[in-house]
Amino acid sequence: MDLRVESSAGADVAAAPATRPRARFSRDARRRRLLAAADAFGVLVGAAAVAAEGDVGSALTLMAALPGFLLLAKICGLYDLDHASLRHLTVDELPRIVLWALVGLWSITLIETVFDFHVLGDDDRIAATLGLIGGVAPARAFVRRLWRRLTPRERVVLVGEGPLAGSIRRKLELFADVHAEIVHVAPGLSLSELEAQPAWLRGADRIVVAESSISEELLAPLLALCRRDQLKLSLLPPMRTIFGTAARLERIADAPVLEYRTWDVSRTTLLGKRALDVTVSAVLLVALLPLLLAIALAVRLTSRGPALFVQLRAGRGGRPFRMLKFRTMRGDAEERLAEVVDLDALEEPVFKLVGDPRTTRLGRFLRRWSLDELPQLWNVLVGDMSLVGPRPEQLSLVERYRPEHRFRLAIKPGMTGPMQVFGRGDLTFAERLAVERDYVEDPTLGRDLRILLLTLSAVLRGDGAY
Repeated sequence: MDLRVESSAGADVAAAPATRPRARFSRDARRRRLLAAADAFGVLVGAAAVAAEGDVGSALTLMAALPGFLLLAKICGLYDLDHASLRHLTVDELPRIVLWALVGLWSITLIETVFDFHVLGDDDRIAATLGLIGGVAPARAFVRRLWRRLTPRERVVLVGEGPLAGSIRRKLELFADVHAEIVHVAPGLSLSELEAQPAWLRGADRIVVAESSISEELLAPLLALCRRDQLKLSLLPPMRTIFGTAARLERIADAPVLEYRTWDVSRTTLLGKRALDVTVSAVLLVALLPLLLAIALAVRLTSRGPALFVQLRAGRGGRPFRMLKFRTMRGDAEERLAEVVDLDALEEPVFKLVGDPRTTRLGRFLRRWSLDELPQLWNVLVGDMSLVGPRPEQLSLVERYRPEHRFRLAIKPGMTGPMQVFGRGDLTFAERLAVERDYVEDPTLGRDLRILLLTLSAVLRGDGAY
C-alpha cells in the first residue's frame, strides 16, 4: 500500500474543509450503490440458474422480486458494515449473505403459500440459492476492488506515538484493502488543541487514536466533535493485554462487559476440525492426483534430485514429524544452508530468504502459487498437520525458542494459517507470533473456514511468497 504522510500545514489539507464532507459522503454512497449492483447481479445469476433448469416462470418471479431482495439486504446490514470499519472483507459477511439468500427465497415461498399459487419448486429453490450465493459473493468482492480503484483513499489522522501507533501504521502497510492513508500524525492530542479546530483535523475523514493512555475527559469531547463533523473514529485499546485475543465484548443492557475465554477447546470443536481435515484432504488428494503427478514429473525433469522434499518439522508439543513438499531447491540445498544463513547468528528463531540462490526456476513458480505445499495434504490426512494452524517450523529453529514462543506448539501446525493470510513472509517474527497467538487461543471451525477462504486471495496476490 502506498502509505503517505502529508504535512499538517499543507495547502491541500488546509483547503479541504469546504469539500471534505461532500467527498466523504460521496465515497460511502458510491460503495453502497456498487454493492447494491452486485446484489442485483447475484439475483440475476440465481434467476439464470433457475432458467437453466427449464423453469422460465420461476426465473421471472425471482427477477420481479429484485427490489425485495435489495430491501432485505439493507435490513441484513449488507450495505452499512463497510461504513464504520477500517477493513471489511467479503468473506466476513458470507454468513449474512447465506442468511439473506435463504430468507429471501423462503419469503417468496411464504407469499406463494398465503396467496395459494406455486411457482418455485424444490429444485428451483436449490438452484436459486446456489446461484444467488455464487453470484453475490464474487460480485461483492469485485465491486469493492473496483471501488478502491475509483475512490480516493480515506484520509486518516493518527493520534499517538510509540508501539501502538507503529502497529496501526504497519497494518496499513500490510493490507492494501484498508483503503486509507495517513495525512497527519499528532503525537498527542490535548483538549485545548481539540477546541482550536486545527486545519489537519478539519481535513480528515477518520481519526485513529493509538495512544498508550487516554482519558474519558478527552475521549468524550473527541467523540462529540466526530459526531458533529461526521468524522469516523477508531480507537486502539491502550492496554492490548486487557483487550487481548481471548477477550470478547458483550453487553448487559447499556453496560459493556469483557468476557475472557479461559477454558480449553471443546472436544466437539476438535472433532469437527479433524473431520474437516480428513474430508478436505482426502477429496483434494484424489481430485488433484493428475496435477500432483505432473508437478512431480516436472521437478524430476528440470533438476537433479527427488520430486519430494522431506524434512523434520516440529508438530504439536514440539514432536518431530516428516513434512512433505515438492522440492523447489537444488539437490544439495541442505548442505549449502550455511552459505546463505548463519543460524547461530540469528537474532530471532526465524528466517525467510528473498531470492534464495538455491531455489530452482520451477521452484520459484511453485512457491509463488503455493503448489509446492500440496503434498502436505498427506500430512493432514494422517494427522501430523491440520488444514489451518501455525506454520510448521524447522526443529533447528524451534530449539532456539524462548519459553514465551512455545505457545505456538500447543496445537497442530497447519498447511495454511494466520501467518499465511496476514502478511506471509513480510511479517516480522513478533507480528507472526501475535497473529498466531490470536488463533491458538481461540481456534474455531468458523475461523478455520475464514482463513481457508482468505488463503485463496493471498495465493492469488502472491504477497510475501518467497
